[in-house]
Amino acid sequence: MVRYKYFYALISLLLPLFLFPQSSDNGADNVFVDAEGVLRWKPSGEEIHGFGVNYTVPFAHAYKMAKRMGIDHRKAIDQDVYHFKRLGFDFYRIHVWDTEISDTLGNLLENEHLELFDYLLYKLGENEINYIITPIAFWGGGWPEPDVPTPGFSYKYGKQACLTDPEAIRAQANYLKQFVQHINTFTKVSYRNDPRLIAIEVSNEPHHREDGKTVTAFVNTMVDGLRQGGWKKPVFYNVSHSVHLAEDYFNANIKGGTFQWYPTGLLYDEELQGNFLPNVDRYVIPFDSTIRNAGGAKIVYEFDAADLNKSYMYPPMARSFRTAGIQLAAHFSYDPMFMSHFNTEYNTHYMNLAFTPRKALALAICAEVFRTVPRYADYGTYPGNINFGHVRIDQQGDCVVFNSEDKYLVTNHTDIEPINESALNNIKGWGNNTVVQYSGTGAYFLDKLRPGVWRLEVMPDVLVTSNTFGRNAPDRPVAHIRHAQHTMTVTLSDLGQDFSIHPLSVEKVESKKASSTTLTVKPGAYILASAFTVEAEEFHRIHRTADLMDFHAPATSVDAVKVVHVPVNNALANMDLTIDLQALAAHDISRVQAYVTSTRNWQLIDLHNTHGHNYTGVIPADLLNHGFLTYYLVVHQGNSVVTFPAGKNGWAYDWDFYERTPYRVRVIPENYPVVLFDAESDRDKLTSTRWSRGSKLVPSTIPKISEYQVVVNGLLRTDNENLRGEKVPDYTIKCFVNDKVDHIRESLGKKKQLVINGRSLMEKVCPVQVALTDVHGVSFGAVIHL
Repeated sequence: MVRYKYFYALISLLLPLFLFPQSSDNGADNVFVDAEGVLRWKPSGEEIHGFGVNYTVPFAHAYKMAKRMGIDHRKAIDQDVYHFKRLGFDFYRIHVWDTEISDTLGNLLENEHLELFDYLLYKLGENEINYIITPIAFWGGGWPEPDVPTPGFSYKYGKQACLTDPEAIRAQANYLKQFVQHINTFTKVSYRNDPRLIAIEVSNEPHHREDGKTVTAFVNTMVDGLRQGGWKKPVFYNVSHSVHLAEDYFNANIKGGTFQWYPTGLLYDEELQGNFLPNVDRYVIPFDSTIRNAGGAKIVYEFDAADLNKSYMYPPMARSFRTAGIQLAAHFSYDPMFMSHFNTEYNTHYMNLAFTPRKALALAICAEVFRTVPRYADYGTYPGNINFGHVRIDQQGDCVVFNSEDKYLVTNHTDIEPINESALNNIKGWGNNTVVQYSGTGAYFLDKLRPGVWRLEVMPDVLVTSNTFGRNAPDRPVAHIRHAQHTMTVTLSDLGQDFSIHPLSVEKVESKKASSTTLTVKPGAYILASAFTVEAEEFHRIHRTADLMDFHAPATSVDAVKVVHVPVNNALANMDLTIDLQALAAHDISRVQAYVTSTRNWQLIDLHNTHGHNYTGVIPADLLNHGFLTYYLVVHQGNSVVTFPAGKNGWAYDWDFYERTPYRVRVIPENYPVVLFDAESDRDKLTSTRWSRGSKLVPSTIPKISEYQVVVNGLLRTDNENLRGEKVPDYTIKCFVNDKVDHIRESLGKKKQLVINGRSLMEKVCPVQVALTDVHGVSFGAVIHL
């Protein structure tokens, strides 16, 4: 009996330390905002803080994709909410697609969308995750497809009219009243009495253009609708749009403001390059004194480091939120697992535990940041604030480590040791560190159940094979999954050596002993037990419970050999060239080679596996002559080979191998100029402060040379979202050039001039500032005159 009590007492270690709402009898009045603008629980007065995601399966594109794919919506929700729990989330937010659950008069429609939303809230509550709901989105239900007719008031009136038309305003107030009165089909509790629904944000990103008194009256009408429905908890309003109206928002009967942050911009259509930590040095609220004077609480309804497949950005964003006094934040947007192969929902975002494991683990660290970093804690400025609290960041290695007394969370390879390995009870990781070495590319989780007993969960391998941020479609996967067997070494003093491994969710795998501290695992869940704990029979009897056996992952989807490789732009003559690639196949890869051809010779060069799907090799200097280097990549599986870039079976020299276009690299002498920007090939990689009508690529008077003509329609622009903001005369174009120089850096020290070829399109001299930005975000340059 002692063992059973021990087990049930410690199984809770599997769960993160969630927020537990301390409610009144029915949860209708369990939250308040104090005079200092702090959201707190009743009756304890404890500060509320939390971190999580936006997630959309009951509505719009995700709902339709599940229908088309024959996916059970509820099972999809079960799987994704389980991953929320694994990542330690304790908060959720979404803008409800009101247009799908209302009519033109604002009456709530009891339909499948609303029932699925009820189910989602039920599952979130079951996993002790709190939420804030935004009942009005104004969006249509189409994106990324065209909108289709829907019954709601938003479809009839559109966003702008919803903010001004009297009939539309009445419909919204009526809808809000009915929304909070709605009784959840599964919990049998109304939204207004739901103890985990801690606040309401009225609507998603209203773009007010009216005068201040009109806006205050509008907001009060919305609040009145909620109060008439019996809502007693705080009401928030979006104050990060039309920010010149901040005082007018807080003249209304609201208790807080909501914010968002996209520090890398949106919709670049491919992955951005560079160090973006300077972009998240601070989260600046220009009217912070206004919200503080009004006693308003602050939450972030959505944020992302969009168009980046990197982990390092998210914890610094969480730090900056806490420094700004933010209590709750939700990433936008978590992709449902069943459709993450395609990333069609929001192509500028990409987030899912199975498909972006390092990024998802970074969000798990964000959740810990919100639990451990006090409001308004200040860690200085960049680069001095890279390391803060329990967090250590390596931007160039794209690694974040959360290292506390009992938790060790890592997003990439690291040699940082836990501060107290013997006290650990929760490990979340990817790759190799001083506690776990794992040769796969999925995330893994280790949770201590009791002394000498741990639960291990391993996610499958994933390989991103194409641009995740481009024009995506359901017939074009951007990533592939494989359930493969890998070695793992677990070095925990609590387990010791020769511990036993007991499968929980993996079929056809027997219990066994680790060899020293090394084991072989497939994706799934396991019990690891030291040699001094109970025998295997007892584990199978008391540990095979639903909670411990839970495991959700996408099925293997790779059906052919996949290779990801981008040849370098330039290589130096008579110097070695390192090439890298990633390769994934349905079956184990036995060998990877480069078949190199040059003007003097050809050679087969072995590439060596460094980790997961990564391979690297060196093309020797004697094959790099001034001219063009060409090569193929050959992947072996037993006696068969597949040759790339064609991706066809066989060798490029076979008589019937017709797609013989090789990879091609310019090989230049050390004293040759290096082209950092070519208008024709690099135009689509430019980023700018704003889109400028009339800019275009045109042929120049020089054959095979084009020019990009930039039309600047006024340097001073009025920002309708911030009429009182400072007007800065600026139009900036940026281009990332590291891919042009990374492999020839040895020659750059001898370069003395930066040559700009350009001309003014006006009948006068045009001053242009040219600047270079280094890896630390420091810029230096000069003004030239065209």
